This record gives sequence, C-alpha cells and structure tokens, in this order.
Amino acid sequence: MGVQLAVTAAIGSAADVQPLREQYRQEMNCQIVHDSIHRRQGWTTTYRLAVNSETAGFGSIAVNGPWKDKPTIFELYILPEHRSRAFALFESFLEVSGARFMEVQSSDALLAAMLYTYARDIKSEAIVFHDRVTTALPSLGAVLQCSTPNRHIRHCIDAREGGPEWRLEFKGETVATGGILFHYNRPYGDIYMDVKETHRRLGFGAYLVQELKRAAYALECIPAARCNPDNVASRKTLQKAGFVPCAHILDGTIR
Repeated sequence: MGVQLAVTAAIGSAADVQPLREQYRQEMNCQIVHDSIHRRQGWTTTYRLAVNSETAGFGSIAVNGPWKDKPTIFELYILPEHRSRAFALFESFLEVSGARFMEVQSSDALLAAMLYTYARDIKSEAIVFHDRVTTALPSLGAVLQCSTPNRHIRHCIDAREGGPEWRLEFKGETVATGGILFHYNRPYGDIYMDVKETHRRLGFGAYLVQELKRAAYALECIPAARCNPDNVASRKTLQKAGFVPCAHILDGTIR
C-alpha cells in the first residue's frame, strides 16, 4: 500500500505566506486585479495549505467590502512540487473555509481550473487588457493637462494606492478625464477614462488612453486596463489605443 498523505488547510496570516505571494506574483507576471485587498485591514482571510505539515501553498478569501457576507475565494497558489495534489489541497481549503463563491482572474490558470471544476453559473465581470501595440493617434487639437502634483503621484506609486488624474481640453473645454490607479501589484497601473457625452465617437477617448499609456511608462509603470464585457465602446477604445484583451474576471458559485 502507498503512504497516506495528510492534506490540510488552516487559517494563517498574510505575513506567514508573504514569500509564497511573491512567488505567485512572479509566476502570474501580469496585473493582478485583486492584489490590493490583502493590504486592507480585515478584508481577507488567508489559509495555509500543507501536505504532511509541510507548507504546500495558500488560499485567500475576500470577506469585506463588496464581498461582505459573501466569503469569496479569489487567490490560490500551490508550490510546483505539490501541484499533483492540487485538487485535494483545494478541496481541503473549501471544506475548512466554507467558501461558496469564487472570483477568478482567468490568467491564473490553476485557480481557473478549480473554478470550472467546482463552480457553476460562471460569468464574466470584466475583461482585463494588457498593452501590446504602440499607437500614434492624432490629438485632434486637444491638449492634455495633469491635475495632480508630482509629489502626490510619487506617493501614490510608493503607497500602491490612488493615482494621478488628467483632463483633456479642446477649444477651452474639458472634453474627457482619466487617470492611472496604482493599487495593484508593482509595476502595474490601471488606466481609466471618461469622455463627455457630447464629444464621444470622435477619437478623443482613444487619444487620451494612448497618452495615459505614455504617462505610465514615463513613471516607470506598466499600463493595464479593464472594462465591463458589455461595454462595447470602451472595448473598442482600448483596442484602438493598443490594448489587447488578456483575461477575464470570472465569478462563480461553488456547487
């Protein structure tokens, strides 16, 4: 008979699994949309996964903010040497945590596999984009102005929270606003924008996104973006400015 291995999960602390989280970030090698909630006091519960008492990985559940009263698995990392026991470790994590929901970034292949194995009613909450094309869109006569002092920008980058804002002016009128949010894993920054309704479909949005990408690189950050799957206009704008879809944020209910 083979040796029976003890596969376990138990509540740990973020500090306990911090080295594993660094390995997780390195393997993902992309913007991790929910990275920041680990830094928000009381927003997460972390579980240490083990095989015969040897640390094998970790799992994290969101328990506050939008996930209050709806504990949701959003992160999973298993060391390569233990991945042949991935299902057993995940099932132990499920049993101990009692989680009934999952919110998964599909570029996390291991957790996405768990989502499709253990969850139902799966739907996309957002499309995640990464930058792949350098564009040279015209300004159309518009001028971009940064509204945030440089000192505050550096603080946002260092603290991994908030971010600078810009406005796009055309003939003395602000026709669009946007910015870069830095509450993600280094060195990523999330670009957002909004065009005044009277000036939409004229090219201002794509130009603004293009210039925000340039600003991100000038700040030694990598631009990323996301939008609702049903927002066709935003999808087209992001793609026109050189962004390419790379993942979905998927929700599911555990069976």
